[in-house]
Amino acid sequence: MQPNKITKTNNNDKDNFLLLKKNLQDGFLALKLNFAKNPNITYLFKQHCKLIDKLLVQLWAELHVDASCCLIAVGGYGRGELYPHSDIDLLILVPEQSQDNTKLSREIELLIGSMWDLGLNVGHSVRSLSECIIEAQKDITVQTNLLESRLLSGDGALYQQFLKDAHKLADPTAFFEAKIKEQDQRYAKYNDTAYNLEPNIKESPGGLRDLHMIAWLARTLNLNSNSRSGGNIWNLLTRHHVISAKEARLIRFHEKKLQFIRIHLHFLSNRREDRLLFDFQNEIAATLGYTNNSRKRASEQLMQTYYRSVKFIELINEILLKQFKRMLSTTPTVILPINARFEAHDQLLEAKNANLLQQQPSAIFEAFLLLQQKPELIGMGATLLRNLQRVKNLVNRDFRNDPQNKRHFMEILSQANGVNHALRAMNRYGILGSYIPAFKRITGQMQHDLFHVYTVDEHILNVLANLRRFSKVELKHEFPLCNRLFAEFDAPYLLYLAAIFHDIAKGRNGDHSELGKVDAARFCKSHGLPKADSELVAWLVESHLKMSATAQKADLSDPSVIESFAHLVQNERRLNALYLLTVADIRATSPHIWNAWKARLLENLLHETKRALADPVFHAKQTITKRIAEASEKLTRFGISPQTYQHMWQQFGESYFVRHETDEIAWHSRLLTPHLNSAVPIVRARLSPYGDGIQVMIYTKDQNDIFARICNFFDRMGYNIAEAKIYTTNHAYALDSFIVLDQSDKSVSYSGLLKFIESKLTSQLDENIRLESPLQGRISRQVKHMPLQAQVTITEESDNNNHVVNMIANDRPGLLATVAQQFLEHDVELRNAKINTLGNRVEDTFLISARNGEKLDVQHIKQLQQSLLKNI
Repeated sequence: MQPNKITKTNNNDKDNFLLLKKNLQDGFLALKLNFAKNPNITYLFKQHCKLIDKLLVQLWAELHVDASCCLIAVGGYGRGELYPHSDIDLLILVPEQSQDNTKLSREIELLIGSMWDLGLNVGHSVRSLSECIIEAQKDITVQTNLLESRLLSGDGALYQQFLKDAHKLADPTAFFEAKIKEQDQRYAKYNDTAYNLEPNIKESPGGLRDLHMIAWLARTLNLNSNSRSGGNIWNLLTRHHVISAKEARLIRFHEKKLQFIRIHLHFLSNRREDRLLFDFQNEIAATLGYTNNSRKRASEQLMQTYYRSVKFIELINEILLKQFKRMLSTTPTVILPINARFEAHDQLLEAKNANLLQQQPSAIFEAFLLLQQKPELIGMGATLLRNLQRVKNLVNRDFRNDPQNKRHFMEILSQANGVNHALRAMNRYGILGSYIPAFKRITGQMQHDLFHVYTVDEHILNVLANLRRFSKVELKHEFPLCNRLFAEFDAPYLLYLAAIFHDIAKGRNGDHSELGKVDAARFCKSHGLPKADSELVAWLVESHLKMSATAQKADLSDPSVIESFAHLVQNERRLNALYLLTVADIRATSPHIWNAWKARLLENLLHETKRALADPVFHAKQTITKRIAEASEKLTRFGISPQTYQHMWQQFGESYFVRHETDEIAWHSRLLTPHLNSAVPIVRARLSPYGDGIQVMIYTKDQNDIFARICNFFDRMGYNIAEAKIYTTNHAYALDSFIVLDQSDKSVSYSGLLKFIESKLTSQLDENIRLESPLQGRISRQVKHMPLQAQVTITEESDNNNHVVNMIANDRPGLLATVAQQFLEHDVELRNAKINTLGNRVEDTFLISARNGEKLDVQHIKQLQQSLLKNI
């Protein structure tokens, strides 16, 4: 199709085309301006469809498309719900045996081409009636489109036959089952959660598509309505007593909220954009009247209300789909008794008495407990779910103080199966937040840090889910150590309580770990936990960040670090519990944040701390002796005699054995013994034996800019430096060890890659080659719209001349090389580095001193701090 074919005929046609285009542009602008002044969603949809209808009908007439055909609006356009930049879905219905009609084909080609030339985003299909039926039988999406159609122009009789045949086509039961499968697949695409920081407002669980699902399925129930609009569907369902008038009002309220946001997304982005990106959250929040306050940004307030709407839509979707399934069923309901108060209806839990929950609120927790204890039950029935929503207000102070309810809650946490499902259901149905008011405050709350990609409540439940995975024998291959430790732990429900409370104080003024500790202690006491168990839960909440911080920021090869951490945990029970909670917590922040490097750091810290706890006289000297003995044994197995490497060890000094682990010592010794006084740099790379990245060793005569050169090199390779050990020997050689991670997921030949690193990095260390400036990479879109205030703190170590630099900043390409450049310019000697990247946030720790290990003065430190803040 050539552009503007309609303009090729004569000047009148050209003028008509330009007029149509101008009318479309003017009409769209008027819609936008009018919505800004008077944001009426129904009016916008109506006027937008009217604008497009008029244009298409006029175009159809001017191009003289065969009168035996039909131009039909389908999809969202067909139901009269056309968003500013949504596709305009069209079906061109042609008579049978017309596909070989060359004249008709040219007419349709010209029609579609002209629509695109006008600037319309058209999605179209050209089919005969029989082809529509065939395609609908093969594709549920096509069949769904047939439910939502409007005749725009053409043969009315053919369109009526189309409606008649389409109506005959739909087998309600088969259609229902296919749409349920489609929804399950859609949910899986979004990791079965609506609570991402940048959700898709249309397709995510709890989005507008969930309401479309209800409308589509309702039309297959033969409720005798020709309604096409989503708004009238709720009135129809109310008239037929499928939903209550209150439910209809709530559905429409939350639907309008999501529709309003989606319309603004389209206008702001000037495209079909259904993701609620950071780029637009602030503007939409301002439009809705939210303002920043001392506790939450306007965008955070917007998102919390959004997530609460999503939660309601998910719930009503679940209730109505269960109800529709029962209405469509042609077989009698199978009812089986469970106990005096409950029974199963086709494997769904229902109360025997419709007023049970109202009359006996303790039955609320009993219902969740039964779902855990009866594996044959697949969930709650629609009636029970509705009643649960009606009595939520009964989960109040009196309910929380009732000893029977407290026992039931602890029983739920103590079950062998279904703990995760029960807690998720309690949150989904609004019960968990009512029972634990502090939890209600963080329901739907964003964590404005790009590290946690879920809302606080979703993150907490993900932590709980990870702990539950550790308990399952069939999943032990995922985390064998966690599975073993969990099996040995005597009271798993304490871990679950710690998970529930570990981030429960997020968003309050103050340290959330300290505030959460108070909440946890109070809850444990009120539920009658033994003092030792209550103290463990409170301590885990208070300390839940300590193990990851120690593993990722401190030098674990330093025995004093291990001693300090052992003093913190005090005993092995606490250590094991903290390890399990830490692994579960890190893995629950984001699908991409966990890696083998972090796994090894935490395992090393766990094992070394256990050794320290088991040895009451644990000290650095023992560690050094042990490492020397183990390294010597390894070297002997390689046929290397002690006389060969002893001289090298003397030159490296005793502190070398404090800073390096056994495996590193053996590796260095094998490679460097013949090259102790090498005149050229020696670079060696290998895949880490622990599977946590690439280990790179650099050995060369000491020079001030080595770290900056190395950082520049890996920046340009696109590799992240995870850890750097900077060591200077007694004879003035630099021995630097790095762990680098490939973030690109490229398929590479590792043997070739390792050789490339060795040769290329060796050449880059030549001090005669000019040091390149750090990369100035662009920050990511997310960071741009959710910026982090950079922080640099420099503290003095009490027992030596070193200072610790802690840096928090937005990540970007070239950042670490920039820091290295600043150290170089300020004549600072780097002694160690831990590089910790958390999504788009970095938390790096550096151990520094003045040259030759001397102490930095106050003025020097101040200048370095200011310069780092300015440049990062």
